[in-house]
Amino acid sequence: MSVQLWTWILVGITFALYFGIAIWARAGSTKEFYVAGGGVSPLANGMATAADWMSAASFISMAGIISFAGYDGSVYLMGWTGGYVLLALLLAPYLRKFGKFTVPDFIGDRYYSNTARTVAVICALIVSFTYVAGQMRGVGIVFSQFLQVEITTGVIIGMAVVLVFAFLGGMKGITYTQVAQYCVLIFAFMVPAIFISIQMTGNIIPQIGMGSRVEDGTFLLEKLDNLHTQLGFKEYTEGTKSTWDVFAITLALMAGTAGLPHVIVRFFTVPNVKDARKSAGLALLLIAILYTTAPAVSVFARTNLIETVSDQEYTSLPEWFKNWENMGLIAWSDKNEDGKIQYVNGDATTGKPEFTEARGASGERLIANASTETNELYVDRDIMVLANPEIAQLPSWVIALVAAGGLAAALSTAAGLLLVISTSVSHDLIKKQLKPNISEKGELLAARLSILVAIIVAGLFGIYPPGFVAAVVALAFGLAAASFFPAIVLGIFDKRMNKQGAISGMIVGTVLMLFYMIRFKTGLIGVLEPLPASEWWFGTSPEGFGTFAMLINVVISITISRLTPAPPKDVQEIVERIRIPSGAGEAQHH
Repeated sequence: MSVQLWTWILVGITFALYFGIAIWARAGSTKEFYVAGGGVSPLANGMATAADWMSAASFISMAGIISFAGYDGSVYLMGWTGGYVLLALLLAPYLRKFGKFTVPDFIGDRYYSNTARTVAVICALIVSFTYVAGQMRGVGIVFSQFLQVEITTGVIIGMAVVLVFAFLGGMKGITYTQVAQYCVLIFAFMVPAIFISIQMTGNIIPQIGMGSRVEDGTFLLEKLDNLHTQLGFKEYTEGTKSTWDVFAITLALMAGTAGLPHVIVRFFTVPNVKDARKSAGLALLLIAILYTTAPAVSVFARTNLIETVSDQEYTSLPEWFKNWENMGLIAWSDKNEDGKIQYVNGDATTGKPEFTEARGASGERLIANASTETNELYVDRDIMVLANPEIAQLPSWVIALVAAGGLAAALSTAAGLLLVISTSVSHDLIKKQLKPNISEKGELLAARLSILVAIIVAGLFGIYPPGFVAAVVALAFGLAAASFFPAIVLGIFDKRMNKQGAISGMIVGTVLMLFYMIRFKTGLIGVLEPLPASEWWFGTSPEGFGTFAMLINVVISITISRLTPAPPKDVQEIVERIRIPSGAGEAQHH
């Protein structure tokens, strides 16, 4: 059976499953729509959290980034896993105890001010939209490759599917769909990894296979380092970033992900604080399965890719190469006209100028301009996971399974984000500010309408990714770190923290972050060219600058809060109460 047939079958079955669940778990009340009625078991919630957390970026792009960046790519592993730990220990149980559905809701009530709430809503919307655009792009890539349709058509199919889940079930529908999506995505990621691990090293466990020896007795990583040195790349296991920069990027990613609104909401869907902690622990284990396998997949894919294409006759290349080439995600130009593929350093992600438009799933521009005369091959990082089973010549059903997994990863995260967008609009803007006396029916309607608008906007972003999406994705994490994170943490742990402090901290942090990004990463179109790396402050890259902006936010918040009047008594009492770890005195929802 052909790969395409298998793909239709597997994608068809998994989608039928998702729809079935969405219909079975229809939401009747706003509480079911926003937080699944608060009655989800810790294991189910743990799986849903894991699916929500592991986006198309984790499934498709992360192993791709690591397979090109080598050791430097490990900041993503540490930042994105560490961020989850931070979230589970520092924030989740307390927010859960405060009894607020959303981050803006917490900030608005804790800082007793609608200005603070509005600032938080705007930040939540910016972060969610940038992130969702990348997911939609991922859906488009998967659909277009395996079902042989245009990327645009792929994005539209994806939009329709998410719409159905989110519309029918709200959080309840999404939670149980995500449980199914977690199973699909983890299975799809692990099966090829195990197959290839056995193929290359004879070891069943990919994490161990990555560090074992290959047939000729050398270590796999050593072999890859040698391949790299021969082709003029830097050794795979060596890093190029300074220790401080690695630290800054990791911390910015950690704080940024811990402030991601769609994951925090997950902790309100369980009955009590104890279950919130349990599901956080389970989710961490479930996430670690994929995150510890990713570096192994990167190593396998990179080695296989180099061995398959380097110095081969173009005419003798396997079919997968031609498929991805037709999509423009692999490009080859025979510069010395010998009919062979010469794949050498010149940074694999740069190529001829006419490839300038290729982009990653998270939207980053993969190609700057022609920098090298001898390198003839350009490979898009995002195809590494998707093409990996094809490169290793695994059976067609495995290749199809990966497609289904990539879709599951992208759709589950997209659904969670769209829910945050709709809640921010219907609950935080309309219910809490514009129309306080709106009926429950009216609020549900508003939530569903804002999901509709959000999906259309997200789809447009997926179809026409603006040139600055990458800058914006890095920005989304930096922004969440520089704005939300300090306001939430200080709001929980410092009862003297007042609205003046929090609002000025959020504004300064956000502005600083935007300034640095524009100055060093994006430039202003036609006005400013971004400055080179030699000009970075204290050697901090734009990706790591969120850490810096965050620290300044904390200092300013604390200073200003001490110079202005203390928050009202009742707010101080709430903060005292939040920190008592009891299943009893759970804060009442007003």
